[in-house]
Order: sequence, then C-alpha cells, then structure tokens
Amino acid sequence: MHYPKAVKLVEVAPRDGLQNEKNFVPTATKIELVNRLARAGFQNVEAASFVSPKWVPQMADGDQVMAGIERLDGVVYSALTPNLRGFEAALAAGANEVVIFGAASEAFSQRNINCSIAESIERFIPVAQAAHAAKIRLRGSISCALGCPYQGETAIATVVDVVKRMQDLGVQEFDIADTIGVGTPLKTARLLQAVAEIIPLDRIAGHFHDTYGQALANILAALDVGVHIFHSSVAGLGGCPYAKGATGNVATEDVVYMLHGMGIHTGINLDDLVQTGAWISEQIGKPTNSRAGRALYLKNT
Repeated sequence: MHYPKAVKLVEVAPRDGLQNEKNFVPTATKIELVNRLARAGFQNVEAASFVSPKWVPQMADGDQVMAGIERLDGVVYSALTPNLRGFEAALAAGANEVVIFGAASEAFSQRNINCSIAESIERFIPVAQAAHAAKIRLRGSISCALGCPYQGETAIATVVDVVKRMQDLGVQEFDIADTIGVGTPLKTARLLQAVAEIIPLDRIAGHFHDTYGQALANILAALDVGVHIFHSSVAGLGGCPYAKGATGNVATEDVVYMLHGMGIHTGINLDDLVQTGAWISEQIGKPTNSRAGRALYLKNT
C-alpha cells in the first residue's frame, strides 16, 4: 500500500468542537486554545464561526477570538460563514479562509435550513463571489456524505452532485464529512474514489466522526485512496447531536498517534497536543474522548 508521506490536519476543536457545549466557554479560553494548537504545529485551525448568535450562542464572540489570537506565520485561521453578513464579519476579523457548508441529504437540508440542497448552495453564490473578490481562500464542507439521521445512507451520486455545484462556485478545498459517523471503510473508499474522479486528491479532505468507532478505520481507507487532508478535534471535542451521548469528531491525538506510528509526517508535536487536550478538557469540566491522549497523559504524569 502506498500511503502519503505527509498529511495536513485541520484542527476544528475551537469551532466544531466547542459549538455544542451548553455552558459558555470564556473567550480567553477559546483564544488560548487556538494559540496552543497553532504552537503545537497545526497549519490550519478552524478558529471561529460567524453565524447568528441566536442559532449558535457559543460562537457569539468570534470577532473577539479572532482579534485576541497571536497569529503565527504560515497558519491559516478559518471561519465558518453561512451568508454574506457572516463573510463580511469574518473578513473584518481577519480570517484567512472562509467555510461554506451544504448537506448531501435532501431530508437533512430541509430539516435544518428549510430548503433544498440546490437552494442552499445557491445562497452561497454571493459569499463565493465576495471571497474571490477579497482573495480569501474558500472551503466547502459537505455534511451527511455517508449517511443522514433522517433518510439513512447517502447515495454517492448525490455527494458528487454537491461537489460539482461547489466546484462551480470556485471552492478550493472540499470537506467530505461523515457528520453522524456511520461510514465504514469500504463505503468511505468508494465515495472518495468517486469524488477524486472530478476533484484533485490534494483538494479533498476527510472529516470523520467517531460515533460508531469507525473514524480511524475510515481515515486509513481514505489514506489508501490517496487523500492526505483530514479534520480532527483535540480531546475529541464535539458530541454528535443525532446520537445521544455519542462522541462526535475524531480525537486529534488518536489520529496523530496513528499517523506517526505509520511514519507519516504531520508537523504536529504530539506531547504538546496531549497537554492541550488535557488542559481544555479540564477547562470545560469533561473527561477527554481521546484514548491515545488519555494513555499518553497518564504515562507521563
């Protein structure tokens, strides 16, 4: 098997990881988390979300977080932007990359944003145009790519259709997201092979949730296809809102431990990462969801 020599990890804990926390995480803690992750070696940190505070109150301080972080050279600080207003706020806050998002499931799209997949992507046209005009990197996230809580398995053709629509908008990197974590390795490989027929491998990212314990296996399957960009969340922050009590995002420590064990370069300092995972878990008063993080922390204390 020919695995990539190096992998880019996008750390999503400050945004995707914290957004479902019920208790408000202090702004200073969010800033510290972004700073620690950048110092640990991440090239890309999803730092904030510019959505309506009415929908996601946890992310209401995005402009303060972006203003407070120490910006390291070469690090891309991303922000989620659902509309033009969100984009303008992200631009003003100094985001290096904006993220738009659509579902590959009609049922999910209708239930979450009350419109079809096609209509949802249509809404991003002004955001995409503004991003290109401002020369800001545009990323597109495709949720429910391997399954939906309402309609079950997602057809590969539907995902490919959303990818093509986002490609037409000028999206530069495509996140193929298993939002509810139901994917298994062969299904993951088949989906990514289909996407790779229309998008270069260096523009495809795997975003796997560990709800059913399949995330590392799916990452391995994606590596085998040639994908070398993955999303993860330190300490496994971010539950799955569609599966009660389940873990959501795959834990970064587990991913890095596996990749380093395979001789794949990440640029991440695993010791710093483990310390950061232990620190943020303590800050929010929850045990870590990372098995490697817990084992390494206990081994070194």
